This record gives sequence, structure tokens and C-alpha cells, in this order.
Amino acid sequence: MAGNLLIVHGGGPTAVINASLYGAIRQAQDSPLVDRVYAAIGGTGGLLKEQLRDVTDLPDEALRGLLSSPASAIGTSRDALEAPEYEAMVPILEKYGIRYVLMNGGNGTMDTCGKLYARCAGRDIRVIGIPKTMDNDLAITDHSPGFGSAARYMAGSVAEVCCDVEGLPIHVVVVEALGRNAGWVTAASALATDSYTHGPDLIYLPERAFREEEFLADVEHLIQTKGHGVVVASEGLHYADGTPIVEPVFTVGRATYFGDVSAHLANLIIRKLGYKARAEKPGILGRASIAWQSDTDRAEAELCGRAAVDAATAGESGKMVALRRVPGPQYRCETFLVDIQQVMMTERKMPDAFINARGNGITEAFKDWCRPLLGAPLPQLMDLRPDQG
Repeated sequence: MAGNLLIVHGGGPTAVINASLYGAIRQAQDSPLVDRVYAAIGGTGGLLKEQLRDVTDLPDEALRGLLSSPASAIGTSRDALEAPEYEAMVPILEKYGIRYVLMNGGNGTMDTCGKLYARCAGRDIRVIGIPKTMDNDLAITDHSPGFGSAARYMAGSVAEVCCDVEGLPIHVVVVEALGRNAGWVTAASALATDSYTHGPDLIYLPERAFREEEFLADVEHLIQTKGHGVVVASEGLHYADGTPIVEPVFTVGRATYFGDVSAHLANLIIRKLGYKARAEKPGILGRASIAWQSDTDRAEAELCGRAAVDAATAGESGKMVALRRVPGPQYRCETFLVDIQQVMMTERKMPDAFINARGNGITEAFKDWCRPLLGAPLPQLMDLRPDQG
């Protein structure tokens, strides 16, 4: 029996969330088990307000445009949902004849997905999760759509910063990376060396407790040996007791606006080492940039959207689409399904094998793992001066 399909976006957008939307709409259009395709305008809040748009018959030009459009074309949200909201969703889904619900997002959205799945038990409504997070902290899946583009942005942008600092070597530049409590995006900056002779000199991840004296010693050594350099630091840096090194602007549940870590570290260098330093904080530029969108990331995001439709129409529910690498000399991923309970609010962090012993850099193993996700080779930046180490 055919029914309607609903797509809901949740959490922070990425450079490829619309590619998953594109894949889901296209696959649903081709399925004899889907009548109409709806999009919740503004995430779960839009669903609760019955702000549903029929996107079944969008023209091809508009659909193709999704692949190169940043953020969420249908709107997303960070709604704090409780039991009454989940109860209210079910009659709305039934009212619109929705048999399939696809929830596209990260940890918080997968938690929502699991709770809605439980609420729909006993009804002919199937709920499937589509992974999305630039933070790359979803469990089980090899990586998450959205991360590859954020990683490409960090690698390419930090290469440009390194090029600038080498051109005018008078200071230390501290670049702050998004990623919450996981260091994946921060670590991706190391792949700047695929683009330029010099990459970041020091990288600090939230997987290691921050020690101010060690940080200052690292930077002092950098200044003494090289005279300048680039430091990349995660927004989620914290001390051994878990206290953030900079007080967050505000925190409500999982929603945290982190303090200005890069400015804090640059000020430490200035005040305690007496050396010039400046801070750079790309912020949401790192998750919104289509200019740095990874073609691999875009293709895999679309693949996940299509796989979610196939899973739902095949009778699956309470699952999330995940990615795994196919063994072989060439990089390739395939999709599989994982029980939603395994990914609800479970953060996946950088493994020890990807972090150097000092805790101020990453290993070649991480570079090898991450490189295919960036897509096409990074542009090559020229330096005509002799290598100064």
C-alpha cells in the first residue's frame, strides 16, 4: 500500500544536507510506494505547526539546484521536544497520510528520530534517520555526510592561512575550528599539507585535556625554532576537570555557544610570551561553504537520502542509514542500516591512533583515513622561497 513521505531537517545545516534532500525526493518520485513527498518547513517545529510543503512536483532545475545550495533549503531547527510534542506529531502524520518519515540530522536529531519511532509503534508509520553532521560525531557510521565538506574547507583554508603567514612571518595565527566535543574538523586542518608546503604547526583537540603550561611551551618552542606559525584549536577545548578553557556564551541543553577560544589563546601568547599573535574564527563559514564543498561528500549525502527512502518503503523502521568503506585499493563506501538506539545521543570522538603522543597534532593514519573524504585534490599553492623548515 502506497503512502506519503515526509522529510524533516534537524540541527545545524551542512554544505550537503540539501544533497540528501535531493536524493530522497528523487528516489521517492521513482517509488511506486510513495504518493506525495512533503517537507517540514522549519524542522520539527514546522511539523507541529503543520507547515508542510508538497515538493513532489518541483521542477528539475530547482531539484538540481539543491546540490549546490548551502544550509537547509527547507529550514531546520533545534527544538527542545518533550513527550507532549511527540504525542502531537502522530495525529498530524496520520492527517496528511504520511507513511514514511525521514529525519535528517546529527545526534540530537537521531534522538528525536528514535523517540518518534517509539511513539509510532503499532501504527503504519515508518521512521528512518539520515545521517548529517559536520562534527562527524555520529556513532557506528564510518563518517557522516557534511564532514567531508567541512574537512575540505578546513584543509584548504588553513593552507591559505599558512601561505599568508609564511609570506609575512611576523606572528602566530590561531585558527579556531567547529566540532563541539569531537576533534574531527580540527584535525582535518592537517591536510593543508596536501595543498601547501607548510601546514599547521600545532593542533589541539578536545579529546585531550588542555594544559596551559604545555601549550605555552609548545608555542615558545615554535617561536624559538621557526619564528612564526599557525595553531589550530577546537572550540571544545577544556581543562582536565571538563571545564571549558573559555566560558561558553550560553548553554541550553546540548545547544552551546562556545566562547572565543582562538582569541583567548592568541591573548595568552601575547601576554605571557610577548609575541605577536592574532585569532581567526571561521565559524559557520566552515559548514556553509559551497565553494569548498567536497564532491565525495555531496555524492554520499545523496546516496544516504536515496537509501533512506529504499529502507522505509521496504518496511524498515527505527533505523539510521550509515556508511562503511568497501575494502579495496580505491576508496568507496556503501550504505547499511543501524538500529536507531545505537546512535541516539552517542558521541563518537577521535580515536587515540589518530592523535600524536604529545597531544598537539595528529598522525599520518588520520590523514590517510580522512583524505578520500575531501573529494577532488586540493589546489596547489606555490612557494618559491627555499624551505626554512
